[in-house]
Amino acid sequence: MTTGTLITVAPTGAESAKAEVPALPVTLDELLLTAKECEALGAAVIHVHIRDDEAKPTLDQGRLRETVAALRESTDLVVQLSSGGAVTDPEADRLAVLDAGPDMASCTMGTVNFGDDVFLNRWEFIVDLHTRMQERGVVPEYEIFDLGHLTALQRLLGKYGLPAGGHVHVDFVMGVPGGMPGTTEALVACRQALRDLPEGTTFSATGIGRSTIPVMLASLSTGGHLRVGMEDTVTYAKGSPVESNMQLVARAVGFAQLAQRPPLTTAQARELLGVPAAGR
Repeated sequence: MTTGTLITVAPTGAESAKAEVPALPVTLDELLLTAKECEALGAAVIHVHIRDDEAKPTLDQGRLRETVAALRESTDLVVQLSSGGAVTDPEADRLAVLDAGPDMASCTMGTVNFGDDVFLNRWEFIVDLHTRMQERGVVPEYEIFDLGHLTALQRLLGKYGLPAGGHVHVDFVMGVPGGMPGTTEALVACRQALRDLPEGTTFSATGIGRSTIPVMLASLSTGGHLRVGMEDTVTYAKGSPVESNMQLVARAVGFAQLAQRPPLTTAQARELLGVPAAGR
């Protein structure tokens, strides 16, 4: 589907500190306000990381359940939980994210250097996460940090079958130090490699930091969708900090409209991704 644009907002992430980025939504109230504002602008999916009372990343099960329930009550957004958490989170806690009953969850397709850290995703863990999502009807978004991750995805689907919902959707995460660069050339290489995946596979692209705008433009021009948010970008322009996630979603919506591919509604997003209707 290239007649519209799926816009995902990733409002918080696990890397930025609230003390350094005061506009970062870290409480449930802040997250809900951000979600409602971004949905009103044109976002259809929210990619969620949560924080504890000290604004540190957490995978606390009670907080995850509360967050999913509150987002469903307050918005029609597709709720996608991160199974990546922070790079220090153990595998058992990352798998337990599914217990919170999200519509979707991320599934990163391989290990990658992540700045000075290592984001570890063993093959056995990927298989466990994929098959658990199949069993529970949670739709994955396969996160691709490097070209080889697409080969791993081809292997996964070939051995273990299509995901819940039957539709394959990937997100190219570009510009992470240690992963693929946030360039048009890298996106085109990934786009071409999608030919080896099931027919109808769709993709979004995320540009980290200064690669945000080049990646958005390249994705739109090659039939892709967009993920934006303060998880990935905290500077709107050189010398100008991001004031809110709304600012980033509004820019993505504007680019999508210029490309004559207006934002998909939440209902259209669910249809595209194979996510059951709200209130399932």
